[in-house]
Amino acid sequence: MRLLVVEDEQKVANALREGLEGEQYEVVVERTGESAFFRVNTEAFDLILLDLTLPGRDGLEVLRTLRDKGVRTPVLVLTARDTLQDRVQGLDSGADDYLVKPFAFAELLARIRALLRRGRENESPRLSVADITVDLITRKVSRSTGPIELTVREFELLEYLLRHQGQVVSRETLARDVWKETARTTPLDNVIDVHIARLRRKVDHEQPVRLIHTVRGVGFVIREGEP
Repeated sequence: MRLLVVEDEQKVANALREGLEGEQYEVVVERTGESAFFRVNTEAFDLILLDLTLPGRDGLEVLRTLRDKGVRTPVLVLTARDTLQDRVQGLDSGADDYLVKPFAFAELLARIRALLRRGRENESPRLSVADITVDLITRKVSRSTGPIELTVREFELLEYLLRHQGQVVSRETLARDVWKETARTTPLDNVIDVHIARLRRKVDHEQPVRLIHTVRGVGFVIREGEP
């Protein structure tokens, strides 16, 4: 599981990274709201741990913007703001849970497990955006114009993009999470570009609304309308 920790206090960030990596989570740390927002839009995460008091763009603003963009990644707010109004504001802005500092690490782990488990339980056997539907059980794909035949790799690629719809996914992320390649000496960029091109031809060919978009220099995103 891949977690993004957004925390500007170096000691706290280091402690969270060390503790979470000790629990076998992959951890990425960002110290500003702006850098965290960029990360979430270019990489895929299973959970975000978000401090609210950040330099520049604060945590609530980041959270609201992510939700407005359709990013569904679970967010656990970690903050020293402990009034009822603060909790309500955080939850209303799109947080899935709220933990007040200081907290016991064991409680943090329990809340992380609960959010990750809740995400799996709520997962629909179908994924969709606009008029495309992917049935994860039968592995059938269709748009309003009819069924779409995909190879195994094309299906995996489309499923991954749909699970992270609205987020720009980098080639490095696809190499790691779809191709499961982490130790190659040469990048898979050309291979990924070829598969994206083939998938795009099958999904978007002669369609009035294009769904798979390339964000130059960053990666790919699936969404209705231009990114």
